[in-house]
Order: sequence, then C-alpha cells, then structure tokens
Amino acid sequence: MSALATETLNSLGFAKPPSQTRVVVAMSGGVDSSVVAAELAREGYDVVGITLQLYDHGAALAKKGACCAGRDIHDARRVAEEMGFPHYVLDYENVFRDAVMDEFADSYLGGATPVPCIRCNERVKFKDLLETARDLDADCMATGHYIQRKMGAAGAELHCAADTVRDQSYFLFSTTQEQLDYLRFPLGHLESKEDTRRLAAKHGLPVADKPDSQDICFVPDGNYASVIEKLRPGAAEPGQIVHADGRVLGDHAGVIHYTIGQRRGLGIGGLSEPLYVVRLDVEAKQVVVGPKQMLSTRTIPVREVNWLGGGGFADMQEREISVKVRSTRPPRAALLRPLSETEAEVELLTPEEGVSPGQACVFYETGGTRVLGGGWIWRGR
Repeated sequence: MSALATETLNSLGFAKPPSQTRVVVAMSGGVDSSVVAAELAREGYDVVGITLQLYDHGAALAKKGACCAGRDIHDARRVAEEMGFPHYVLDYENVFRDAVMDEFADSYLGGATPVPCIRCNERVKFKDLLETARDLDADCMATGHYIQRKMGAAGAELHCAADTVRDQSYFLFSTTQEQLDYLRFPLGHLESKEDTRRLAAKHGLPVADKPDSQDICFVPDGNYASVIEKLRPGAAEPGQIVHADGRVLGDHAGVIHYTIGQRRGLGIGGLSEPLYVVRLDVEAKQVVVGPKQMLSTRTIPVREVNWLGGGGFADMQEREISVKVRSTRPPRAALLRPLSETEAEVELLTPEEGVSPGQACVFYETGGTRVLGGGWIWRGR
C-alpha cells in the first residue's frame, strides 16, 4: 500500500470519510462499549448501537456488575440518546441459552470447568450479531474489548491489549480470520482503564463511573451450582470424596460444586496434609483429592483449535510458542505439535498446576504480543 493510500484511510481503516462509514457498535451498557460508540459518533461515523438481551435473570436485573440485563439495556439506550445515534435491542435469550448456558451446565456436570464468555463471543456476538451488522450494511463492527487488531504482512492480526491488566485476548482466541477482518477494537491501545473513564467523562456519559462487571453475566452472584441446578434439575448427584490412594474421606452433594485445583470448602478437615481436587470422576460420582504435586501437568491435549498464525495448521511442524491455560496466568513457554487441523498437543516446558478440562489453552507468539489462536483443553484419548 502506498504512503498516499495510507494517508487517506480513516481511523477504522476505510478509504472514505467517517460520515460514509457505517459501524455497528456492540453495546453492553458498560463504560467500555459506551466510550467506543461515543468516540466513533464524535468522529462523525454513521454509528448504530445494538444491545443483546441475553437472559432474564430475576435478581440480576437490578444488580450492578452484571451485563446485558435490564439496567444495562437502559444505560446503553441513554448513551445513544446523549450522542444522537440509533440504538436497537435484540432478543437473543433463546440463542444464548442454546449456544452458551446449556453447554455451561452440561460441561460442569461432565466434570469440566467451562469458560462461557468465550463461547458467547464465538457463538453469539461474533456470529449472529456480526451477521446482523452485515445485514445493516455496516462496514465493520466495533466492540469494547481490550485487545488490538493490527495489520500485518498477510492481513489483520490479533494482538494483546496495551494494558496487560485489562487484556482480554484469552477470551477472544476463537475469533476467526474472517471475523477479524470485519471487527474493530478501538480501546486496545489504551494504557489503562482510567484512560477509558476519562474519555467517558469527556463525553459526559452517564456510565462514566459505572462499576465493571465481575461475574459471568448469568451467574451474577458467583454461585455456579445454583444456576446449573436450575438448568438441569436433579442432575447433581451425591457421591464420595476419595483420596487418590483409594481412601474414602467423606461425601459430597455433586461434582458441580468442585473444580480442579480447589482446596477450600472440601469438607474433609482434620487431615495432616493439605489436599486439592485433582480429578472429577463423573461416572463414579467421585471427587478425587490428593497432594498439590498431583496437580502438576506438562502435556495438554487441545481440540477445536482456531489457528490465526497463517498457513495450514496440520502441515505445520512443532513450534515454540507461549500459552495461557487460565485467563489470570501469564503466558508460559511451550511446544505446539499439531495433530490435525483441529487438534494438537501442547508440551509445557515448565509444568503448570490446576490445568482443567473445559478451560482454554491460548497460543501466543514467543516474545511478542500476537495471538496465534488456541484450543479447548480436554482429557485426551
């Protein structure tokens, strides 16, 4: 691309004026997406705000910190009115339940530890909502995620946010190349959340001081088990808490109450050594506990791989990368071995503790910020 052509691109990367560039903004009602919409509207873009009603969760409707509920729809609408652009609310409750909530419940019942926010981005926001944006003849769709989209030699690339504390790359690894070509993430370059709040205050947005959401949106009190019991009544069956050496240590009310690596709240006090949940045996209805060293994992099987690193994934040779096995952990050095277009084996150079089926294993460029994709951790064959 010539220097002249580069100069004529607007801030979203299109060779036309902002007023002729339609952008759909996914608005959750929080400060992040509100700032994106306000900034783009102020720059003169043809902004259309869309909020998805994903669930109707009684107490959540009036609870601060839960997204996409009644309060948040109201807040998104107020921002649109303040900034003078159209705003629509789409009822996606059935889609969200089928694509996200049901799998969340079934995964827990299967002894896994799911990450529903990734599935929501993958199956609802970046699929159905993105298609709606195309139907509206939008040139692109923008979100308030903290991640960067950069142009590389072969096209759009996904990179970590400038603010490592707010970086959401772990939750967006399944973004496809086609989606990435259409998406924009205007907040990814900001150095801190305070920068976002300052922009909100500059625009006089009513959500400038709104607290960040902390919980999974349909689990606003953090009680996963109660939600699963509502979705799958009677599915949580009691069983035994068993030591890895075979000793029966106690009883439990259902494996849904436990996660790999859990130490507190096991209800088996009085033992001489600290014990952790090392395995959930759903068929035997057993929560298996053991010493901390049993949590150490070096080899991780992953499937449903989404590869953003270019070229055919299955044809790639073993490659040195960095990986995250939990959103809150820093990337660790690893070797990536493709087994097929959608399956791989990841070997951690330093063992990790508490690697759990159902979590994501996200691939990063060694020593860089580029997100190369990722996959879902499973138990293997």
